Amino acid sequence: MSYYPQYPHTPQSSTYQDAPNPQNRLEVIGEGSVAAAPDQASITLGAITEDVSLQTAQTQNAAMVTNIISSLLNLNIPKQNIQTVTYRIDIEYNYADGIQTLRGYKVTHLLQVTVDRTEQTGTIVDTAVKNGANTVSSIQFSVKHPNAYYNQALTSAIHNAQQKALTMANALGVTLVRTPVQVQELSRQQEPTPFQPVMFSAVSAPATPIQPGELSISAAVKVQFTYY
Repeated sequence: MSYYPQYPHTPQSSTYQDAPNPQNRLEVIGEGSVAAAPDQASITLGAITEDVSLQTAQTQNAAMVTNIISSLLNLNIPKQNIQTVTYRIDIEYNYADGIQTLRGYKVTHLLQVTVDRTEQTGTIVDTAVKNGANTVSSIQFSVKHPNAYYNQALTSAIHNAQQKALTMANALGVTLVRTPVQVQELSRQQEPTPFQPVMFSAVSAPATPIQPGELSISAAVKVQFTYY
């Protein structure tokens, strides 16, 4: 005698009576951000010299940059944290009545100084200016280990996408399948607002107040869900 197990009949809810239609997809963008206190600063500064003689412009520039580097080393900044990022020679012309005449040469030598103590930023700028620097092209604050913060932002972005999808599904009167069918990472951001380039005179203010503030590390994802 054959035996067929009997299962109690459970009425199907109208919400789950059909398998999800592959075309029933809902796509959302999730965003998340985390605030982080900067623990690293990068300052780009240096010397710009101009003269009708290229050799004179180069010689003056070399002397200024050498003096700047020495002053930074005296602040106990490691030599490996000071590196040249730009060295450029430009020919400059005057234009009058459609005629081009040589005005001289401009030599630009920029150093990038990286320090772990963000509170040193103002002192570095002031010291460099007092010792020959006449341009600061950028100051950027960052965190040395951004991945931990970014992963938190990414988690927040996923949760934000789920909440958006649930809200939309409720508004549509449908039931969302919580497991997404596709997740795409859209962005990774840790870009502080750069300091605007500034030309300095040989005499600086007593102290340059530069505040690192907070960084906002953000993430965004595109997530697709199915629904009944």
